[in-house]
Amino acid sequence: MTPPPLILLAHGSRDPRHAATVQALRAGVAGRRPGLRAEVAFLDFNAPRVSAALGALAASGEREAVVLPLLLTRAFHAKTDVPAVLRAAAARLPRLTIRTAGVLGPSPLLRAALERRLTEAGVHDRASTAVVLAAAGSSDPEATAEVERLAREWQRTGGWWAVRPAYASARGPHPAEAVTALRTAGAPRVAVAPFALAPGRLPARIAAGSAEADTVADVLGAAPELAELVLRRYDEAVVAAGRRGVALAG
Repeated sequence: MTPPPLILLAHGSRDPRHAATVQALRAGVAGRRPGLRAEVAFLDFNAPRVSAALGALAASGEREAVVLPLLLTRAFHAKTDVPAVLRAAAARLPRLTIRTAGVLGPSPLLRAALERRLTEAGVHDRASTAVVLAAAGSSDPEATAEVERLAREWQRTGGWWAVRPAYASARGPHPAEAVTALRTAGAPRVAVAPFALAPGRLPARIAAGSAEADTVADVLGAAPELAELVLRRYDEAVVAAGRRGVALAG
């Protein structure tokens, strides 16, 4: 059977690098899974919007699609914005079955991608490097707890001098505060690892608040681990849909 097409749903940004990064991730996904139709859509700022992307699939004869939110945690967008947009699209496109894949996190592949970016930025001595895990920030306690859990696990098993979470918005500590605190605690070297998918307003705020760090890694972007994780979430959604179909048939 032909696999259902995949739509990578990103937030969108006025920063042109955001859309370019999402397109690069799509290309990485497509390169790993020849024969899978992979498209990109955005919630805001960029085109195509998700309704237009789904409409194009329906117009081309597709009867099913998997929408994968490119979100690192289950925060407001995952719980509210994305479901609302997809419900509205489903009402307009009754012949297209829309399935939603899980968000990217949590996953060991995210930590592997963070480590890749730190290595690319020149960080090699973990024992003398403290890491600021700099997330966008959210008022959602579940999302914050996930970032803090990742920081704790990364420090416990990663061999770093320390790993501390920081946030560009919504709550503290902000990246600059985390860098200062680690310096005060005696960290020989401080590196900032943006826990962000693509360039945009909040990643820019992370970079601006990291001026006193020794190293600032790049965003996760089109890291190979991200492409692998996207396909893993896609496969999980397809398998879950099949199981529901069997249950309904029974």
